[in-house]
Amino acid sequence: MSRAAELLREGKTEELWQRCCGFIDLSMDEFMAIQKRLLLEQLELLKRCELGRYIVNGANPYTVEEFREQVPMTTYADYCPVLLEQREDTLPTKPILWVQTSGRSGEYPHKWVPVSQRFWQEAGQNFSAIALFAACKERGDIPYKNGDKMLRAMAQILCLTGTIAYKMEEELGWEFLPSLRESEGMSFEERVDKGFRLALSEGMAGFFGLAGVLVGIGEKFRQGSGNTKFSQLLSQPKMLSRLAKGLIKSKLARRPMLPKDLWTLKIIASMGTDCTIYKERIKDLWGRAPLEVYGNSETAVIATQTWDYDGMVFFPNLNFLEFIPEKEHFKWQLNHSYQPKTVLLDEVKAGENYELVITNFHGGAMVRYRVGDMIRITALRNEKLNIDIPQMVFERRADDLIDLGFMRLTERVIWQAIENTKIPYRDWTARKEVGETAKLHLYLELNDNHIATEEDVAIAVYEQIKKLEDGLYIYKDLASLERLIGFKPIEVTLLPTGVFTNYKNQRQAEGAELAHLKPSHINPSDKVLSLLEAKTGAVPKVGVAVKDKVMIGR
Repeated sequence: MSRAAELLREGKTEELWQRCCGFIDLSMDEFMAIQKRLLLEQLELLKRCELGRYIVNGANPYTVEEFREQVPMTTYADYCPVLLEQREDTLPTKPILWVQTSGRSGEYPHKWVPVSQRFWQEAGQNFSAIALFAACKERGDIPYKNGDKMLRAMAQILCLTGTIAYKMEEELGWEFLPSLRESEGMSFEERVDKGFRLALSEGMAGFFGLAGVLVGIGEKFRQGSGNTKFSQLLSQPKMLSRLAKGLIKSKLARRPMLPKDLWTLKIIASMGTDCTIYKERIKDLWGRAPLEVYGNSETAVIATQTWDYDGMVFFPNLNFLEFIPEKEHFKWQLNHSYQPKTVLLDEVKAGENYELVITNFHGGAMVRYRVGDMIRITALRNEKLNIDIPQMVFERRADDLIDLGFMRLTERVIWQAIENTKIPYRDWTARKEVGETAKLHLYLELNDNHIATEEDVAIAVYEQIKKLEDGLYIYKDLASLERLIGFKPIEVTLLPTGVFTNYKNQRQAEGAELAHLKPSHINPSDKVLSLLEAKTGAVPKVGVAVKDKVMIGR
């Protein structure tokens, strides 16, 4: 049993809070002192290993300033084949586990990232802090107890989110539905179905899984359909009382039964862009919005929202944080031999965008590693909660910008605009295409039985994009631009029923990695688009009916 789990079991909530969440009371100077001390420790480890000596490229830094001046920035390509072959003898410390994440088409099918024992211990405290922030109402409030049950709908153990589930079982004594050991032998569908049935019988305190799955389950409730037949469940006594109470709540509210009628959740845990996109729908369906968390396999976790569900606060103890100002990033885009300058967390400015660069602490492998994400500093402190650490939001992938000249669009903005139209859809992909003018070409598969024209969808999405103007670098007098030059930057192609499912099935048959079963949302290649259309025939004409389509919560 972990120290955190012991403190929870013994009711020592104040000590538990300080252990996991005390970092939010650091001053900026104290935060930076931790960062610099841990970086100097990491430098000593790097100097003693083969990978470290290779990555620093002959440099021998002894201070933080020398490190930033002398050591080049890296991408995952710099670590191949050492990490892909899992050559542990070359690393700063021997890892206790390896986690896998998506790779880069044409270069490597996936990434392997080593995790040291000390890094994982520190990460456990951060994961616990996220769980506490998600459920608390104020500083020191801890509503958990050992044995809280969580519905699990997440990836297998090789992925970071799958591994986090095991860590949370250890750290806070969570019990997962189905159990972690049992679920590893199940398909994803089997895991979700059994967990859902167990939750109906045994209850649950929260959800741990993919945001899209959470929405899907909730929508099946709303529609009264899905694989779970309530008539069959009613024959099981343990479920009868819960379903009866849920039915009464929904009747009083004069609407279909929703998950929030059956469970009162302490926490919703999920990660990824879709968590932000779906947060309002999740809150409507489940009665609680997801807490936003930012992290990935290379960093474990970088930042999290706190109990005010506003900007995310940085963790000091897992990675050394550097930030490439957006102007420096654009200079690098024009000339890749240019080495962009960085600033540290105590030098960032509110309202500015930065590309994130990290160096793992505690014997990790990544050194001045360009994560590939652009974040925005929303404030230099959280005034409401009196937190002196800068606040951030995830802005976009640093390489997913669709620049149309008068507006620059990101995956998050396009996705949010599609969601805001309320047009039911299965999936989408989009890219910049240049004809007479530059356009965003959106390829969209609608839900069953929904009739729409491509022109109507394009207009609806465009109108929502304009409403999301803030932070998009959008032309400020867009209405004048539309009148003057007929600026209509969006084209929509409605894809036939089942196109994304067929694409997934084909990629699965080809033996593609899990992360490559779906086309990317932004800038798919010509080959990907040809595969989308090849299995389903011609794209339907305008007006033809078309069919079908790792965060914590409050």
